[in-house]
Amino acid sequence: VQLQASGGGLVQPGGSLRLACTVSGRTLGWFVMGWFRQAPGKEREFVARVRWSGGSPDYIDSVKGRFTISRDGAKDSVNLQMNSLKPEDTAVYYCAASTSGSAGRAAYSYAYWGPGTLVTVSS
Repeated sequence: VQLQASGGGLVQPGGSLRLACTVSGRTLGWFVMGWFRQAPGKEREFVARVRWSGGSPDYIDSVKGRFTISRDGAKDSVNLQMNSLKPEDTAVYYCAASTSGSAGRAAYSYAYWGPGTLVTVSS
């Protein structure tokens, strides 16, 4: 299984970015897809997750109402739409995949990781 994230970049506070994570090498039927981030000097933290088979997504409180995780079956990808970005959202964002339907917010639950994409929110 290979994951490739794209869409990072530099954006001003209040702006938007859309991250995409393309998955190849295996069908996604039972996957849980997640987005994590790691800011400089901080530990990696959970951002959002969604089951490929459906169901309500899960978000960390600090991004609720601003970020939306979604699935694109035609492209085998999971997107993270980020609106109203804040400087504290600055981090390297990683997409991750788990073949366990019960995978939650813990990074160790995810066996597959993409290389990360940098998001910088600054004026």
